[in-house]
Amino acid sequence: MGLTIALNKGRILTECLPLLARCGVTPDDDPFTSRKLIFNSEAGNHQIIVVRSGDVPTYVEHGVADVGITGKDTILEVGDGMSFYERLDLQIGLCRMMTAAPVDAADPPGVLRVATKFTQIARGHFQQQNRQVALIKLAGAMEIAPLLGLADCIVDIVDTGNTLRANGLEPRETICDISTRLIVNRASMKTKFTEVEDLITALKSVIGTSTNGQLGNA
Repeated sequence: MGLTIALNKGRILTECLPLLARCGVTPDDDPFTSRKLIFNSEAGNHQIIVVRSGDVPTYVEHGVADVGITGKDTILEVGDGMSFYERLDLQIGLCRMMTAAPVDAADPPGVLRVATKFTQIARGHFQQQNRQVALIKLAGAMEIAPLLGLADCIVDIVDTGNTLRANGLEPRETICDISTRLIVNRASMKTKFTEVEDLITALKSVIGTSTNGQLGNA
């Protein structure tokens, strides 16, 4: 039996599919045009499921997927609540998790209001600074929160920084660098050891890297 591989929708899917194709894993239909979310590989040896980023660790932890591919931001955000193995940095989807605020704005005294989708990451960052914050969870468009007076700053993923600048914000602190990672279900690491290792070896040869496996409780 082959592997069930959970892939993150969006940019990661776009950048990951060519890597998998070079490893001989190609979906039997186009994930970008098909309404299907479950695909067999053309060779018939693996299955690919396409899900939201935050759901990839859940599918992997519960064993629905043997392997997942998602961003480090997603892994960090689930924190210690889930258990799986983080085995490989695919070196795609490169960006940074940063704080950002209106240009030249000073931090207000007292409690800092922070708008973010990544509440766990933000909480940990400001706790390390012993800074008291009020976290405001938003699903998207964080950049407008300071402009409308909802927040003093934001914590978000920054790629080029163009969206920040277009909305009158500037990047402040880098919390961490983000890239795409491969995670593995703990049971699958034992029951499908050969298949998992074969996929990891093939991906390493494609990206030209080697990393040590580590328990991915983030």
